[in-house]
Amino acid sequence: MPTTRINFIDELQWRGLFYQASDEPGVRDHLASGTRRAYAGFDPTADSLTIGNLVPIMMLRRFQEAGHRPVVVMGGGTGLIGDPSGKEKERDLRTVEEVQGNVDAQRPIFESILDFDGPNAAMIVNNYEWLGDLKFIEVLRDVGKHFSVNQMIQKESVRERLTNREQGISFTEFCYVILQAYDFMWLRRHHDVTIQLGGSDQWGNMVSGMDLIRRLEPESRNESWVVTNPLVTKADGGKFGKTETGAVWLTADRTSPYAFFQFWLNAADADVIRFLKFFTLLPQERIAELESIHESEPHRREAHRELARAATMLVHGADAAETAEAAGKALFSGEVSRLDRATLEEVFAEVPSSNHAKAELGSGLSLVEFLVETSLAKSKRESREFLGNGAVTVNERKVGPDDTLSSEDLLHGDLMLIRRGKKSWHVCRWG
Repeated sequence: MPTTRINFIDELQWRGLFYQASDEPGVRDHLASGTRRAYAGFDPTADSLTIGNLVPIMMLRRFQEAGHRPVVVMGGGTGLIGDPSGKEKERDLRTVEEVQGNVDAQRPIFESILDFDGPNAAMIVNNYEWLGDLKFIEVLRDVGKHFSVNQMIQKESVRERLTNREQGISFTEFCYVILQAYDFMWLRRHHDVTIQLGGSDQWGNMVSGMDLIRRLEPESRNESWVVTNPLVTKADGGKFGKTETGAVWLTADRTSPYAFFQFWLNAADADVIRFLKFFTLLPQERIAELESIHESEPHRREAHRELARAATMLVHGADAAETAEAAGKALFSGEVSRLDRATLEEVFAEVPSSNHAKAELGSGLSLVEFLVETSLAKSKRESREFLGNGAVTVNERKVGPDDTLSSEDLLHGDLMLIRRGKKSWHVCRWG
């Protein structure tokens, strides 16, 4: 963690991560007058989080760099209900065991990005701890009376569902705002948490929490604030965090470090500087330097490489980032034989492949015929043409029409990587 404290609000504004605050002058004064605690909540609907969740995690990290204590609230309780925001239909309810399993699986993500030691140590709490003990009558009397149904149905997430006659909204999801507001009040009361961080789409829920604190905790002297970040979009208007194969996740079992690295490396030129500000810990000076290089020599793609390297290191660690970068270079250059088995499987996971019996290799297998089997060539005539032009390599070795395949060509005892041209690969597995 840096030794020089940053100004939290100034840093967010420079990085484009500041959207709105309930009282910007007030929260600035509050942060300047002591060590404070802020929280962000996370929904355990899956056993991992997507890179969209990286935005509030980075908000917590910036808060910690500013000398304050971040609090991660895992939604073990609210996850049993489901947030209607951004959802066109009712969520499927999960069991307590399923939600708890997701909470446990997500925890390492926060431990890799936030510091849980020292005077500014981060905290992780599970809101099932306090929501799970609530009694229905108690909630209706002590909490529900402070919420106006007239105001609740004006919330965008509720209003959209109310106008959809086929889906509508259940009383369960309708009451989600009450539970989120109760979280803020409970944290204010028990952990002296005075600030809630979150996306701009959560503004209504967050402000409801402030209002509940004012009503139930008068001794707090109205000391509660919310700070929101803008929702991240791509410059072309496309949805951030999606690829052709689906969402990009923050755990290696869902999205490999190599695929994670490649996602950032392939960011659009118009997005790369914004993403450097959002998703890396690089200082302002370095980002300004990269922006200058990007504007004058975009072909160098130095900003893209730095983004991929820094974001992957942040989430998966330095070793994983180094391996992912080396794998990408090897794939581009064709020097794949130097990669270990696990990395090869990772890099070529989405590449066309086929399975063969080692007995087929015998004393030598004709490449002219075999290339057609791999679909790298449509016919023997095309195969001879590619081989004759020197367009084909087997594990880096350039081959011709008279060459054959043998067991000596196997990597790690059972793999063979055939490339035609610069980008067309085929993985052969021999068993």
